[in-house]
Amino acid sequence: MTDELPVALVTGASRGIGRAIAIELARTHRVLGTYRGNLKAAQSMKRECGAAIFQMDVASRADRDAVARCLRDEYGRIDLLVNNAGMAPRERNDILEATEESFAEVLDTNLRGPYFLTQKVAGMMAKAGAGRIVFITSISSYTASTSRGEYCISKAGLSMAAQLYATRLAGEGVGVFEVRPGIIETDMVKPVLKMYRKLAAEGLLPQGRLGQPEDVAKAVRAVANGGLDYSAGQVIDVDGGFHLRSL
Repeated sequence: MTDELPVALVTGASRGIGRAIAIELARTHRVLGTYRGNLKAAQSMKRECGAAIFQMDVASRADRDAVARCLRDEYGRIDLLVNNAGMAPRERNDILEATEESFAEVLDTNLRGPYFLTQKVAGMMAKAGAGRIVFITSISSYTASTSRGEYCISKAGLSMAAQLYATRLAGEGVGVFEVRPGIIETDMVKPVLKMYRKLAAEGLLPQGRLGQPEDVAKAVRAVANGGLDYSAGQVIDVDGGFHLRSL
């Protein structure tokens, strides 16, 4: 019975948004969750929901090849890919001072890696004539933050990647979607959490609160359940209304 369950690959599944997604999907899928370096966190996630774990740096071609082989050899299928793995710059620097090294590292992890991982997985899905792919992007795909320009550019590029793959794969029976989180309470925002909470309370977010990883997981659940299968390329904003414009 277990072997008949659909298979989901969730990248960056050990903490934060990825962990919440893996835990949510494990109720209905065989989940393979990747992690880069935090084995302890990955093992904790595994114990909590029963997901399998796989060490992978999404920026590494060899690691992407390895996880694709694992899907073929160990599972024989892939039904859902959630491109979640990502990073913020190691240091927030004004764009007039930011380094090329930081730009390359963030773009490799946040854009090049998931772009080419999707290429591999999409080929498997297209051959099967079915599958779903989710790109976890960010409000930073359209919101300028001049102290982390490389992050904004990476997410803007990932947003276009979602549109490209959605267009290419729609006729192959593979649905591609973008889930666009707003300010979510994770380790990534800890350094500025107090400021964000104050801004949310003052009206930055119409719903008045910061998001939780589980809010994003619920959006991925809607995709996984097939509720958006006739909405190719749909962008799902999970941001407490940040994207709304009002006077």
